[in-house]
Amino acid sequence: MDGQFRRLLLQALFCPASAALGRALQHLDVNARLDDFLPFLPVGLRERAALLDNTGELPLYFDTLREAGWRWVALGDVDYPPLLASLPEAPGVLAVRGPVSVLSRPALAMVGARNASADGLDNSHRFARALARSGFVIVSGLALGVDAAAHRGAMAGGQTLAVMGCGPDRIYPARHSLLAEQIVEGGGALITEFAPGAGPARQHFPLRNRIISGLSLATIVVEAAIKSGSLITARTALSQGREVFAVPGAIHNPLSKGCHQLLRDGASWLESLDDVFEAFGEFRRSVEASELAAPAPTLIRHLTSGLNDLDSLQQRSGLPMAELAGQLSQLELDGWVEKVAGGYLKRSGGGA
Repeated sequence: MDGQFRRLLLQALFCPASAALGRALQHLDVNARLDDFLPFLPVGLRERAALLDNTGELPLYFDTLREAGWRWVALGDVDYPPLLASLPEAPGVLAVRGPVSVLSRPALAMVGARNASADGLDNSHRFARALARSGFVIVSGLALGVDAAAHRGAMAGGQTLAVMGCGPDRIYPARHSLLAEQIVEGGGALITEFAPGAGPARQHFPLRNRIISGLSLATIVVEAAIKSGSLITARTALSQGREVFAVPGAIHNPLSKGCHQLLRDGASWLESLDDVFEAFGEFRRSVEASELAAPAPTLIRHLTSGLNDLDSLQQRSGLPMAELAGQLSQLELDGWVEKVAGGYLKRSGGGA
């Protein structure tokens, strides 16, 4: 039996009991006889094993998916994501579409509300773009709202990983089919632990979320209600020994309450890139010479060494006020300027 097809078969047998498959693969080679895996299967799935081993349905799925660019990476393979592999709940098999090398790069997860506010979407896009430009891969869940904004922002600056809550033969939500294609075309990847035919069932998303946080050095929550999947992802990250950041928001916005709760519980405050780099200083030094060595944006030359108020800066730059404010916000995120009372200060060695 083809080695990749066997992985697909095992995934169909074990998923979502992926911890059981992980234990099996620690004791058995992926090419071991199917009968050798039976003791690791839940009792209710043992009869199904013989059926799937003889069906013609899975080979058809496999051929179609292989033609579409999917491959399977098993726990223990050299291409398996190292951060995820360190967890006891690591999936036994991952389906990946896109370059597997991106799975081993330093990554940050970004999650939040599906019905995010305009500010939340803007913050997601800007942070993701700036962090991707700094060398991080941005991981999210391909959902509406913050997830989509994070993926799109990351693609504007680098690469992104989309972890799916369904099988590789479908995209959920369907309206993000084009976004999924753009992620792969941009050098990122789609990832799922679910077998072909698996739909976006409610119970799949907590499993997906543990992969999002497990792939990442830290999880960033942009906007979240007090009861939301994003908070579950954040708490999963903490249980995995990973850092959690929360973006504070307006006190009367219900989508800020989850972030404020995380901050009360000890999450790190996220207001600028410096907050991330303070936690990952070693990584910051490793990218300063390359990823962060971009030339300063054009607006920088209009900034003086002292206080730059908006009116004076608009006169010097000639930019409309709305465009000027947007560029200053991005410069602040990227570390070129610091917002202070009355205007902005140019930072020495900006862009870090």
